[in-house]
Amino acid sequence: MRLLHLTPLLLLAIVLAGCGAAPAAAPTASPVAPAQTRNLPADIDVATAESLRGQPDVVMLDVRTPEEYAQGHIPGVVPIPLDQVPNRIAEIPKDKTVIVTCHSGNRSNQAAQLLRQKGYDNIHNMLGGITAWQQAGYPVEK
Repeated sequence: MRLLHLTPLLLLAIVLAGCGAAPAAAPTASPVAPAQTRNLPADIDVATAESLRGQPDVVMLDVRTPEEYAQGHIPGVVPIPLDQVPNRIAEIPKDKTVIVTCHSGNRSNQAAQLLRQKGYDNIHNMLGGITAWQQAGYPVEK
């Protein structure tokens, strides 16, 4: 009889314990050593971009419009809208790893191709753009 009284309490404890579980952490990538940034593929995922963000030899470039940028962007990213890249190319260093991002990966791919045509050889398109970045749970600032 006593077991019948304890069963609902045990079930309630199990359910409540499950509700308090910690949220899933954002995916992480192994940090990429500076010397290895030259061997990255042309397209990289957001986990790789996050592992490189903030390294002194890495620049993240956001080619969205000023309005899109204001709605939320990756901390530390350099904003140069796609249509301004040709006129502001001198602001993009050739001696660093450049990761280009946009909303979904389309405009950043265009910018990366343009920069390669202009002689840049360490340019990488971040697949999925800020949309994939946010879905992964990485930081965004306004």
